[in-house]
Amino acid sequence: MTNVVLILADDLGFSDLGCYGGEIDTPHLDRLGREGVRMSAFYNTARCSPSRASLLTGRHPHETGVGILNDDQRPWGYPGSLDPAVPTVAERFREAGYATCLSGKWHLSAQTEVPDETWPTRRGFDEFHGILGGAGDYFHPRALYTGEERQPIPGDGYYFTDAVGRHAADFVARQAGAGTPFFLYLAFTAPHWPLHAPAEDVRRYEGRYDEGWDTLRQRRFERLAAEGLVGGDAVLSPRDAGEPAWVDTEHQEWQARRMSVYAAQVTAMDRAVGHVLSTVEEAGVADDTLVVFLSDNGASAEDLPPFDAPKFRERQPSHTVDGAPMRIGNEPDIAPGAADTFASYGRAWANLSNTPFRLYKRWVHEGGIATPVLVSWPAGALANGTVVDTPHQLTDVLPTLLDAAGLAAPAGPGTSMLPEWRGDPGHGEHTLFWEHIGNAAVRRGRWKIVRETSGPWELYDLVADRAEQHDLAAGRPALVAELATAWQRWADEVGVISWETIRAH
Repeated sequence: MTNVVLILADDLGFSDLGCYGGEIDTPHLDRLGREGVRMSAFYNTARCSPSRASLLTGRHPHETGVGILNDDQRPWGYPGSLDPAVPTVAERFREAGYATCLSGKWHLSAQTEVPDETWPTRRGFDEFHGILGGAGDYFHPRALYTGEERQPIPGDGYYFTDAVGRHAADFVARQAGAGTPFFLYLAFTAPHWPLHAPAEDVRRYEGRYDEGWDTLRQRRFERLAAEGLVGGDAVLSPRDAGEPAWVDTEHQEWQARRMSVYAAQVTAMDRAVGHVLSTVEEAGVADDTLVVFLSDNGASAEDLPPFDAPKFRERQPSHTVDGAPMRIGNEPDIAPGAADTFASYGRAWANLSNTPFRLYKRWVHEGGIATPVLVSWPAGALANGTVVDTPHQLTDVLPTLLDAAGLAAPAGPGTSMLPEWRGDPGHGEHTLFWEHIGNAAVRRGRWKIVRETSGPWELYDLVADRAEQHDLAAGRPALVAELATAWQRWADEVGVISWETIRAH
């Protein structure tokens, strides 16, 4: 039987990995991508919880109860918990005799204190080690669980990314040793804020970001083109209009430090992935193990404290474990990285992470929804060393994993990607849909319409203009109307709740 390892990064930008043009050290993921299959046009759903809901169920997030985040907004909004009536991929694998494990972040339960039917241990996972909420302290997580038992706050020497990697590797070793097929969902919080990383990981990036975001965006774009991950007609979107040129930026040393810590978080994640992959190889099951890596949304431009998160202060620690005040925010006098800081890396660096696209997490322009995808399966007859350009989205993951395992997929919107991964045309063109906090989009073939909240529809030819620089809506009104009608029909079918209704409360 085919083992499955599904790896999810949190807030990783399209071009952060080395094999997607980045200057961050990611040797294990780079080997996975270059020796396997990469995808250039795969999409998530723009935000943490909805992406996880769609990834694990093969449904659009609105159908699962998780339309925005894990807040219960009823009666006027979404429940914020994964609907028990919608089966997860873990439940389907467990029914087929697989051992199942989640190591990392859940973020699909509104109730995070008292176990209920929405917890991972009751949604198909035999084992769970990690956090139920959206983010937290990497060095001393306050709400760490093993199974349904809350753990003591870890002491010095602990780092969440390393810990969930070790737990995942231990699970693999135990199941492979017992001859049991396994499904591992390794869901990192890295590189989501706060900017926390071991000092030795940060030191390796000293000086690397001194040239600034403008130079580095251009270099990433050139490497993306060389890797075959953007078309020959592609252009680099201009720097975010709200951010200064690097030469005009104040506090450059502090700014470079912010990106250095972010990069260190990505490298730590790569190290943890490497630990799991080496365990798979040492156990002698690498040939029969399908590994898929992707990100839950584009890079995050969120400031700290977030302007639209009234519960942020009550959910994040105000003091360190030894009682010192937590230094929260993005100020030049707060050098991020250490356990007493709580910071993010800012819009300009997120713009770098999303090269060559514009906009970020929460938006459904390319910068918010485009994700790297790496696939490895030595015995799977994949077209190794190739890049798949066919557009797909998260609803296609569950049927693909079940297809690889020889299991029947339930009826749903998704299609298996195995044909494309094997070098075949696959199922042909299918229409992709998005909605998140009023941001909406449709992609059909080369054409994409997209809008921000209640703004007008924009139209882009993504084959010629993946960076969404030339709005063609005025010249193609019939096409815009056709796709907009399709979007509204889809929104009605999946239960999209009007953002205006939710925002009014």
